[in-house]
Amino acid sequence: MVLALIDAGHEEVVVLDDLSTGFDWALPPEVTLVRGDIADQTLVAETIRRHDIDALAHFAAKIVVPDSVADPLGYYLANTVKSRALIETAVGAGLRHVIFSSTAAVYGEPAVVPVPEDLTPTPINPYGRSKLMTEWMLEDAARAHGLSYVVLRYFNVAGADPRGRSGQSSPNATHLIKVATQAALGKRARLEVFGTDYPTPDGSCLRDYIQVSDLAAAHLVALNHLRGGGASLTLNCGYGRGYSVLEVIEVVKAVSGVDFPVTLSPRRAGDPSRIVAGADRIRTELGWVPQHDDLRAIVTQALAWEQALDRRN
Repeated sequence: MVLALIDAGHEEVVVLDDLSTGFDWALPPEVTLVRGDIADQTLVAETIRRHDIDALAHFAAKIVVPDSVADPLGYYLANTVKSRALIETAVGAGLRHVIFSSTAAVYGEPAVVPVPEDLTPTPINPYGRSKLMTEWMLEDAARAHGLSYVVLRYFNVAGADPRGRSGQSSPNATHLIKVATQAALGKRARLEVFGTDYPTPDGSCLRDYIQVSDLAAAHLVALNHLRGGGASLTLNCGYGRGYSVLEVIEVVKAVSGVDFPVTLSPRRAGDPSRIVAGADRIRTELGWVPQHDDLRAIVTQALAWEQALDRRN
């Protein structure tokens, strides 16, 4: 998102991050980094005031579904309680626009695939519930205090900046394509597949993978929509096409040229069997046009970024 803003000519970009999973070296030198917690209301208010901020993109969250099942209270603290503090501070500081990173996990095990935005959310894990609660808070706060917002429900984010400037850098990430590229490069002894008895064509989970730069572009069009006086919206971010876990693994093997070991394991708690975005509204209402809808290209970017991390480290 930061790179997309800089590329689009935005002159002042401010990042607030506790760096619990991030890295300060990822930021371009012209970007201001404020190190701290989103629930530190004094720090957030001062940052908004000092930089005359009118719009906030709220990405901060814990995101690993099985971890949320094991530690639900930790997820409600990070994703819901701290978001409440952030929204309250934004309202008090007079901030006008919010873009919120939500998740397809709010839909749970959807009865309709592709999933439309008007399907009633029925999350099946604490991660999805924690994010849905924040959606509700934002909707209520907007109604009461005059905020405008866009909620973007991410499907599975993957890939890296095509120009090689950024990518997923946490060594303990759980995203399939990230983990598979690590296995291809020998950073993991094997790749573990959780569940091969789902009601899908090959028995493994089915997901919609959206390339990260396309997702950043969705935030830019959302920002332009809000600054142009547009109404609050809740929109899916995906391509409307699903790939199974086993299909993705075969693409990673083909792109990397490595036939790495794969272990078939039982299902994990909280994983839905299939979820694909109904993503027409973001195209028609915001004019979003994806540029990177190609699984092989996404895998190639992720693999190149993983190799770049090796050189950096």
